[in-house]
Amino acid sequence: MNRHAQAVVLFLTGTALLHAGLTDLYLRYVKAGLRPLLLAAGAVLIVTAAATAWYDLRRARAARRDRAEQREAGHVHREPWVSWLLVLPLLALILLAPPALGSYSAMRTGTALQAPFGYPPLPAGNPVPLDLVDYAGRAAYGHGRGLGDRKVRITGFVALDGAGRPYLVRMALSCCAADAQPVKVGLTGRVPPVLQPDSWLTVVGTYTPEHAEDPVNGRRIPYLDVSLATVVPVPHDPYDESWNT
Repeated sequence: MNRHAQAVVLFLTGTALLHAGLTDLYLRYVKAGLRPLLLAAGAVLIVTAAATAWYDLRRARAARRDRAEQREAGHVHREPWVSWLLVLPLLALILLAPPALGSYSAMRTGTALQAPFGYPPLPAGNPVPLDLVDYAGRAAYGHGRGLGDRKVRITGFVALDGAGRPYLVRMALSCCAADAQPVKVGLTGRVPPVLQPDSWLTVVGTYTPEHAEDPVNGRRIPYLDVSLATVVPVPHDPYDESWNT
């Protein structure tokens, strides 16, 4: 791969990063807080591509003379073809937008729920809008502390275990999709009789002390006593970023 090709690859990669960062596409790869870094990386790659092309133009005449001398001497050094494999990640970034991780990954990975550091007061509202991770932490480790009989509203995608038991799940991010881990909430009560894995639900319900152990890692999975379930579109950001390891 010569310097012209390197400059083109750098430019296209930088452009792809800027496109992902300026649209919602980047949310398939990294958490929302990393958007400025992604945009900065794209800009740096484009500047680097321009500098590479400019530097190569300055050396073009000398390089042509060197290649002519090498041909006369009978030993032309060709660029290794394996370097073109660097284009494959670029093509994947441009042509293939991976879907957010869903039920298949969730049910093969143990719940990442951990005991929270504290339980801030519940926000106003009836039902109370909560992140799934927030409810799960209060229910599993706070034993419903502060929840009482108040109705809560959480959103997640549906996952079914081997016995067909339904769970509401959000994939929690620490940094990027590569480290996403599920947080699961079991559903009981007025659960719709037919649920499709990976469909998104907003459920309203109340705390129940019922819980289960995740068969993958043995951690606690809390439950929610559902009174209302509504199918909703996939949210703008399918990952939950409120969780920290």
